[in-house]
Amino acid sequence: MADPILTKPARGKTNWSVLLGAAFIMATSAIGPGFLTQTTVFTERFAANFAFAILASIIIDIGAQLNVWRVITMSRMRGQDVANAVLPGLGHFVAALIVLGGLAFNIGNIAGAGMGLNVLLGVSNQTGAIISCIIALGIFASKEAGVAMDRVAKILGGLMILLTTYVMFVSNPPAGQAAVSSIFPADYGILMLPMITLVGGTVGGYITFAGGHRLLDAGIAGYENLKEVNKSAITGILVTGVMRTILFLAVLGVVAAGSKLNPANPPASVFQIAAGQMGYIFFGLVLWAAAITSVVGAAYTSVSFLRSFSKTIDRYNSYTIMLFIVISTAVFVTIGQPVKILVLAGSLNGLILPVTLGTMLFACRNPKIIGEQYRHPTWLVIFGLLAVLITAYAGITSLSGMAALWK
Repeated sequence: MADPILTKPARGKTNWSVLLGAAFIMATSAIGPGFLTQTTVFTERFAANFAFAILASIIIDIGAQLNVWRVITMSRMRGQDVANAVLPGLGHFVAALIVLGGLAFNIGNIAGAGMGLNVLLGVSNQTGAIISCIIALGIFASKEAGVAMDRVAKILGGLMILLTTYVMFVSNPPAGQAAVSSIFPADYGILMLPMITLVGGTVGGYITFAGGHRLLDAGIAGYENLKEVNKSAITGILVTGVMRTILFLAVLGVVAAGSKLNPANPPASVFQIAAGQMGYIFFGLVLWAAAITSVVGAAYTSVSFLRSFSKTIDRYNSYTIMLFIVISTAVFVTIGQPVKILVLAGSLNGLILPVTLGTMLFACRNPKIIGEQYRHPTWLVIFGLLAVLITAYAGITSLSGMAALWK
């Protein structure tokens, strides 16, 4: 029997459904609990100046996402296979980075799920994580896991955006000040750590490959599908950018009014301060939705990097994904410290990005990898190189900041 995640859809309406599903899998993987917590923590610390880090990260995201999605789908190979085609053995190294980073990120996702159910049900973070783990396992236990994964990403992704938009309006943020600070912040240097953390949480590690691998598994690849690939990638980037902006403005409105956030659950206090008890319930829904979709995306994509190296993993793909989720939950329940894990996971994934994106750039002009028909645009190559250089520099300079955070 074929793996349900690999079932290829018919073209037409179903094809668009998969394109949108891939976009939302990437977007909701990025808009996870780490994204919510990172944005809240850094907005409280840097206020309107944080707008610069957001704008810079969106620009880097565009270069990273389009490069990776195009190389994967034009070559018809997963990321690890592209890397091995560039240099034998490199794919194994990249896979190891992705899986380890994905595990760190998924521990943060599970932490966020626990925090979300703590808000909604009043259970402990650990109990909420276990309940969420069981629900996520149910998605991959389904006979049509791929369809279920797409549907969950689209529905819960839309819910997150709508609820956060409401909170943004009621918090009444100083939007003009944020717009100015996005170009002229008070201090560029101190924004290196938040910038690399946002990039890591949006396109670092496994996230850049989530949508591309989903399209590849659905059979949407090759030069004849280039327009569809671009449409899906751009949709995902736009969804992520919109959510990042409205969340930042929602938090900014609260902190600009002089309110103090609860360090045990900073994003929850933002929603509660802005919209009262209803806002608090909204946040529980947003955080839990973000967590479940990110747990699904992280597990699916991380395990996809192992399928080329093991026939057993390839054959029992869904079970391997479920095991990945269980391990992530067990680590969180043992370690705890959800807020630190969520911020640190984004930084770790940002450090991986220069390696993975650099590998894709080596492959993008090789006809033996991407074929004779497709030619990768020069502007995308330049964009990608800038993203590699910026994230490599920011990643190195942020190491001391990460160490200080963990103390």
